[in-house]
Amino acid sequence: MDATASGTPTIQYHNIPDQPITTIVATPVPTFERRQRHCFGTSSIPGEFPLAANPSIVLHVLTACNLDPQDLAKLEGTCSFFRQPANFAPDFELCISELAALDMCQKRAIFKPMTAEQRQELKQRCGGSWKLVLRFLLAGEACFRREKSQAIAGPGHSIAVTSKGTVYSFGSNSSGQLGHGTTDEEWRPRPIRSLQGIRIIHAAAGAGRTMLISDAGKVYAFGKDSFGETEYGVQGSKLVTAPQLVESLKDIFVVQAAIGNFFTAVLSREGRVYTFSWGNDGKLGHQTEPNDVEPHPLLGALENVPVVQIAAGYCYLLALACQPNGMSVYSVGCGLGGKLGHGSRTDEKHPRLIEQFQLLNLQPMVVAAGAWHAAVVGQDGRECESAPKVVEALSNVKAVHVATGDYTTFVVSEDGDVYSFGCGESASLGHNSAADGQGNRHANVLAPELVSSLKQVNERVVQISLTNSIYWNAHTFALTESGKLYAFGAGDKGQLGIELVANQTERGNPEQVDIDLR
Repeated sequence: MDATASGTPTIQYHNIPDQPITTIVATPVPTFERRQRHCFGTSSIPGEFPLAANPSIVLHVLTACNLDPQDLAKLEGTCSFFRQPANFAPDFELCISELAALDMCQKRAIFKPMTAEQRQELKQRCGGSWKLVLRFLLAGEACFRREKSQAIAGPGHSIAVTSKGTVYSFGSNSSGQLGHGTTDEEWRPRPIRSLQGIRIIHAAAGAGRTMLISDAGKVYAFGKDSFGETEYGVQGSKLVTAPQLVESLKDIFVVQAAIGNFFTAVLSREGRVYTFSWGNDGKLGHQTEPNDVEPHPLLGALENVPVVQIAAGYCYLLALACQPNGMSVYSVGCGLGGKLGHGSRTDEKHPRLIEQFQLLNLQPMVVAAGAWHAAVVGQDGRECESAPKVVEALSNVKAVHVATGDYTTFVVSEDGDVYSFGCGESASLGHNSAADGQGNRHANVLAPELVSSLKQVNERVVQISLTNSIYWNAHTFALTESGKLYAFGAGDKGQLGIELVANQTERGNPEQVDIDLR
């Protein structure tokens, strides 16, 4: 445990005195003799495995093994040694398992810069335990690629972020959404030079606009000068063609952004959700004008519930929450088509818990909001859609990632295989029906089907991103474990990052983009 790096007082390990080899060699035991081991703390007499003799060594082992919060909690249930105050700084009343959880929290990039007061506030918000804080932090890292390489297939334009935080953009640029200070299209990935020295950890792309989030929690936006202007309508009166700090968010440490058609949402480090625009009818729980650029907290049922991920659809928002009794999903906005998951088409002006997941005995781990449908991956790898209903065709696949578009869904398995289904327009599903690859690649796929063209890259896929817009032809990105990026689908504006031949507007098979996202 690197106490210095984590900013906490150094924990002194107990000295283990040197002993002659003869004194620590166990006496041979006859094979027929049964010997019992007792954990110190379960009785008043120490047994032959006295954990209490070196608690600092135990703490070091727990931290180094990166045990998950559930395992730490189980340890407390097996032996009183793990429940008793350990008498270690910074909190002498904490038990060994709580100290291990705190130390693992201090290794997380989001937790490190927090003040002692902010950490205590987060602890209470998560349920009063460092194990619950650790679960909150780990859940946030698992559901989107925070501080890792990522690619975003936006409506007509694309954003790629390397693991070091460098941002590339390409594609349509009519509103300055590429951030290069011009409105010229780019057909090849081009780094945004004005961000030099700023490490970006997350990106979001909407129609004509882009939002980037730095490792310091700052938000930079460019493109249409509105957080909620609809993508199909009058052009904004002002264009921002280079990254500009969002002043209204300067006092909020932001970790994620999501852009819908009528609104924008951001998620704070503490798990609070804020929304912009589309509030004049109370659709997001507040009364504001459509062009309001001030962030408003999403209250109601989520007021005191920490959220680890948000996902924006065309006219609704999903929030994945982390509570002491488990993970849950809330939805708010337009209910047309049943996409809010409550078994009805009723709009929800305030966040409402989707109760069906409890009935399915499913722990949600990742959420995705398409234009008109939603998808959720459970802890056991099951994938659900809208109502919600388990996708039985994937019952033998352990899903770890899901992405949704206007009428399409992609699922990534634990093994890195990719399945897709839905509308085949623009060849964005990656399927070819003929062996020679010249079949009907625009055909709709009604059940999950393995994207065999991605198997041929011979690499494990870790992320899929596809266009989530009903007004733009869709394109898709597949990011591999080694940082290679493959693109297919619509490319008429350069959004694939690949030069197309004459009269070609799309790519049916995945082609590697000339960019290294490691």
